[in-house]
Amino acid sequence: MLIPLDLLVLLAVSAPVDLDERVLAERIQQGDRAAFRQFFERYHTMLYRYLRNRKVPNDVAEDLVQSAFIIIWERREKIDTTKSLRSFLFTIGYNRALNHFRDTAKFTTEDDLPEQTDSHTPANDTAHTLMQRTLHQAIAALPERRRAVFELCFLQELTYRETAEVLGVSIKTVENQMGHALKTIRKAMEAYR
Repeated sequence: MLIPLDLLVLLAVSAPVDLDERVLAERIQQGDRAAFRQFFERYHTMLYRYLRNRKVPNDVAEDLVQSAFIIIWERREKIDTTKSLRSFLFTIGYNRALNHFRDTAKFTTEDDLPEQTDSHTPANDTAHTLMQRTLHQAIAALPERRRAVFELCFLQELTYRETAEVLGVSIKTVENQMGHALKTIRKAMEAYR
């Protein structure tokens, strides 16, 4: 059962000054609701966008984000302040999204998938639109792990270390996957140079 978003936000009494992430984690670990609220406000939208970029439906993404924050709050005493709390949050969100896809794949048929329509007209296909479409296609065509690395590092601005923690891989793997992703995307975008 998910706690309503209003109640989750009400865990905070007042918004403190912007805190360093480690200090924020320590204060959340001690039960500081204001620190938790600041953490929530800082990363809610970021995690939601990440999940939406992973093709999680709007309502499911919101539930998964809320669930991730609830887990952080409920397990606050066990927070390891030597590790990134942001990467822990993204790990929870990522794993919950994978579980969602695993669970819903059993019930999805081709008839349930949205119909693909091409509503692009020559008037709409400006150079910017074409470039954006090419970029999105290049990102979508990346292998799953490479795309996940690219989205976390480049789009969500996680560090390589945080990305490695979220995905459960080594930092070297993140570096390699990011290098390959950037090479592929640069090649796809050559026509726009």
